[in-house]
Amino acid sequence: MPVRTKRIYEPPSHGDGYRVLIDGIWPRGITRERAAVDQWARALAPSPELRRWYGHAPDRYEEFARRYRAELGDQRERLSELRRRSGTGVVTLVFAARDAEHSNAIVLADVLRRGLR
Repeated sequence: MPVRTKRIYEPPSHGDGYRVLIDGIWPRGITRERAAVDQWARALAPSPELRRWYGHAPDRYEEFARRYRAELGDQRERLSELRRRSGTGVVTLVFAARDAEHSNAIVLADVLRRGLR
């Protein structure tokens, strides 16, 4: 399943395919033109409460990922839509977090590839 992740601050490329912003708030300093996203999937972002609790602290990442997967359980229809779209081409999950290795995009990409566990 061709699902990629990319920071919104990196320039878009043709190889990105269908670009989906998965943050709950619009990234600071990015215009809609520069973002070049095909969809803004706010419903797939972590809840504000979970985002605040996590605070991008790497030592909380495993628990964050567990809680985020639980939240995504309520978004099965939207997840199925992205899985279907990735069956016809690349889907790039676009996010603003600085730490690309400990972001919600990594969790969501895994869920799209392997399903909710």
